[in-house]
Amino acid sequence: MPAERGLRIVIADDAVLLREGLVRLLTENGHDVVEVVGDGPALVAAVVAHAPDVSIVDVRMPPSFTDEGLRAAVEARSRRPGCPIVVLSQYVELSYADDLLADRAGAIGYLLKDRVADVADFLDALHRVAGGATVLDQEVVSQLFVRRRDRDPLAVLTAREREVLALMAQGRSNTAIARELVVTEGAVEKHVTNIFTKFDLPRDDEQHRRVLAVLTYLRS
Repeated sequence: MPAERGLRIVIADDAVLLREGLVRLLTENGHDVVEVVGDGPALVAAVVAHAPDVSIVDVRMPPSFTDEGLRAAVEARSRRPGCPIVVLSQYVELSYADDLLADRAGAIGYLLKDRVADVADFLDALHRVAGGATVLDQEVVSQLFVRRRDRDPLAVLTAREREVLALMAQGRSNTAIARELVVTEGAVEKHVTNIFTKFDLPRDDEQHRRVLAVLTYLRS
């Protein structure tokens, strides 16, 4: 999705200051905020009504301020399969990302609120998620490495393949991964193919296989 294209966006956050700050940031950068809501049911209704390019959702909203935003996001995607969602959270809650990725449709972002201060990265993440990518905050990716089960599905990967998969989880393209690791794009493509093979992922379109690989990573 071209970076210059304005996006139609729904915002769901009960915190007025953050909400209004997001509206101003987005509109000043050429995007159209089609609706702003403060609770989960209103988010679902807005997504159904507007079919936005992407929705920005706070995890914790009224009445209990636990996981209403998450549950509303999952419900919205059940009503409009694959609708792009960017979740904003104060803390790393790995189960949230896992639940949202469970439908294997991609177009999911999980960002920590502290990262929103980096405007360029935030706007880039919105565009990538709107385009179908899976974008995880690097802190979420880092914490995935310390959460391991007795049977680790990542054990079959080489150290370099793990690095590539970690960057895939951040929503990076092969070109961006090659630039980050200072290797050729052909080398990255080889590593990605090896990951698919070692995870025994069915032959399918590239984006779907990437989502399945990230899902395996999250569940490790």
